[in-house]
Order: sequence, then C-alpha cells, then structure tokens
Amino acid sequence: MQRLASSRRLLQAALVQGRANSSLSAAAAAAAPTPENAFAAAPKMPPFDYTPPPYDGPRAEEIFRKRTEFLSPSLFHFYDRPLNIVDGKMQYLFDEDGRRYLDAFGGIATVCCGHCHPDVVDAIVNQAKRIQHSTVLYLNHAIADFAEALSSKMPGDLKVVFFTNSGTEANELALMIARLYTGCHDIISLRNGYHGNAAGTMGATAQCNWKFNVVQTGVHHALNPDPYRGAFGSDGEKYARDVQEIIDFGTTGRVGGFISEAIQGVGGIVELAPGYLPAVYNMVRKAGGLCIADEVQAGVARTGSHFWGFESHGVIPDIVTMAKGIGNGIPIGAVVTTPEIAQVLTRRSYFNTFGGNPVSTAGGHAVLKVLEKEKLQENAFVIGSYLKERLNKLKEKHDIIGDVRGKGFLLGVELVTDRQKKTPAKVEIGHVMNHMKDMGVLVGKGGFYGNVFRVTPPLCFTKEDSDFLIDVMDIALSKL
Repeated sequence: MQRLASSRRLLQAALVQGRANSSLSAAAAAAAPTPENAFAAAPKMPPFDYTPPPYDGPRAEEIFRKRTEFLSPSLFHFYDRPLNIVDGKMQYLFDEDGRRYLDAFGGIATVCCGHCHPDVVDAIVNQAKRIQHSTVLYLNHAIADFAEALSSKMPGDLKVVFFTNSGTEANELALMIARLYTGCHDIISLRNGYHGNAAGTMGATAQCNWKFNVVQTGVHHALNPDPYRGAFGSDGEKYARDVQEIIDFGTTGRVGGFISEAIQGVGGIVELAPGYLPAVYNMVRKAGGLCIADEVQAGVARTGSHFWGFESHGVIPDIVTMAKGIGNGIPIGAVVTTPEIAQVLTRRSYFNTFGGNPVSTAGGHAVLKVLEKEKLQENAFVIGSYLKERLNKLKEKHDIIGDVRGKGFLLGVELVTDRQKKTPAKVEIGHVMNHMKDMGVLVGKGGFYGNVFRVTPPLCFTKEDSDFLIDVMDIALSKL
C-alpha cells in the first residue's frame, strides 16, 4: 500500500512538474506554433481537415488528483504521464493542448466507424431528443430495427437478439443460456482467453492476471491453439484432442458448451490454429454442448475478410456474443442465438433494464449503416493487409519483433528479447509505447506477459496513416 501511494505521489509530482515546465516555456510556445510531434526527428503526420475547439477544462494533473482520490485504485493508465484526451474525430484524438494523435488502438478495438462519426452522432442526438429511455415493456422501433439489422448479418438460423450493456454481460448471458438449454454445467474455454470480469465470465477467462480468488466453478480450460507459442504450432487438430480428453476425463461425457474468440484480443491478438474450431465444434456438439463465439473484439467487420471472426474458420456457432464495435463507443452488447435456444429464457423472467434502450440501439443501427455505406469492411481488409505486410517488413529489420499476426485491423506485434527463447520484452514495450506517443501515435498492449502491441484502429484508417504508424514505430524501436 505504501509503495502504491508513493508511486501515485511520484506520478502526480511528475505531472505537476511537467505543467510547470510547460508554463516556463509559454513565451517560446507563443512565438512559434506548437509542433504536432514532440521529437524533431518525428515523421510528418498525415494532413487532416479538423481543428478541435479550444479546451478550457481541468488539466491532466487536476484530473489525475481527482481520479486518485475518488475513483477505484484498480484503474490503471498507459504512459509515464497519462494523456488527457478531450476531443476525437474519425481516426484521430486530441489532448488538452490541441495536439493530435493517430489512434491505432480504437478504445480497445471499440471505435469502428471513427470517433464522433457524424451519422452515428446524429442518430444518437435525434433519438435522445425524442426519448432517451422508457423500458422494453413498451414498444419502440429503435430496438426492433437494430435487432433486425443485426440478424441480417448472421448466418444460419441465428436470428434472435438479446441486448445487454457490455461484452461481459453478453458472455454471462450466453453461458447461462448454454447451461439452461443443455442441462449441463460444464463449460470449456481456452487458456489465454478473456471473456469478462463478472462471476461466470471470470471463470471462463483463463489468465491469472484477470482472475480474483472467488468461487469459479464448472469451467475447464483447454490448450490454447497458439501457432506462435503453442506446442503443436499451426496444427489445429492436435490441439483439439485436448478438448476431447477434457470431455472424456473431466466431465460426465456431457457438456454445456464451449466458448472462444476467433482471435484472442486481450490475450495478445492470438489467431487460433487452422482446423481447430471445426474439430472442436464437432466434439462439443457430440457431447451435447452448444458452441459460443465471443465476437466482442473480432466481430463487426474488424478482420476485414469477414464480418464475424468465426466465419473465417468455416463454422456456425449456436450462440454469438458481441459488444464494442456494434456501438462505436456506446455501451451496448448483444447475444444472438436461434429461436429454439432462445426459448429457454421463457422458463423464468429474464430482464435487462438498459439493454436495448432507444439511444444505444439507434446509435448501433447507424453504425451498421455507416459500415456498409463507407465500405469499411473492405477498407479493413485492404489497408489492414497492407499494414500487416509493412509490420512484417519491420520485423525483418528489428530482432525484438518476434511475431506479427492477426487480420484486418486486429493486429498484434509481439516483442521478445530473444527470438529463439521467445523471452517477453516486458520493459522494452513500455519504452517504445512512450516514444510512439511522443511522436503522435497511440497503440495498445496486451498478451499474458504484456509484451504485445495491439493495433486495433478505427476501420477508417488509411494507407497514409499506416505508413505514419510504421515510420514512428521504426524510430521508436531504434531508440532501444
């Protein structure tokens, strides 16, 4: 506790000192325009026709003081000096001084159309002017229209939609539905997977970093079919044998379901080995279970090649969960399943006060329209493929890059200090992130060891943005 308090005081002091230094140089700043990039050697950021309105709100140090005093101590932040982001437009964010940043993180793979996309904003504002909330006990066209639009994006008989407020809620509901429908409690999930931080989803999550010491029952964690770090490389069927062994030796021979992401997001943008999902879906269904696709990060056109991540594996789930991208930043999640499976929730009263409220569903419907109108899935495929190719070329130049993976705008860059041993570069990634931020590029990080760059920008990202990101990452890696 003392160490934590000391760290907070040091960071707060650094923020205050940084503001003091800024004040001392105010005269010099007034004499010349403030550059968008802090480093003289930084590449030039692509032009962008938007200037945010002046910001006269609290500064970073004041916000940080309040956050330290009044918000949960579990909250963490990126960078040595946390950013105060006050404005956003499409693929760019702006800090309290009006400085522009290229957002290559998208609010953790959440912003798909772009920050403050005018069509989405208009839909939200227009609905908010009419009615912000009533209850699903009354009729409103916004929820029905969005459900119809979502179901039109689903394969097979996946036609019934339940709205929630987040991906965690969606996965909680999906697990409950699977257990109710099958009458079995046992669920199989993948090691390294992340599905949320509530009671049931924490059990399905399989990283100690995200699990508290609370009761978590009925979940078995199978070998992760990780082509980079896994024991069987890219042989998906070999990994799948572990699922059959869990069914045979760890359960009654019957299971409630299997849940997985098509590409693990929090786990470090890990693609599942080819052939894995078809084999596992077959095993699980033979054991009476349902197959759940967690599309919270991989879904909604982000992978480019398909609208949903599971489609690239040639499977059709029994239940699909989603959030993040379907709202472009609005708190909304959803569970989609078949009419037959959906009937299990009629055995009792199932209700969600805010799930499917008019404002969120109006905004979500606008997101689907923008994705289609602006061909953002196609852009994610074309520009995402180009960006991945350039990242692989960067890997040839920098030995610290151990692996480049992912699809579309769901890309991972794993840093290692030894390519043979695959030793995680835990400290180095922080240095690179700080340098990139100073040059105007924001990326995320993840993976079990916290050594993987998560490149998940808005789907309106351009070729010029990609080139700028690569140039900045190249310079930052060269500084190690």
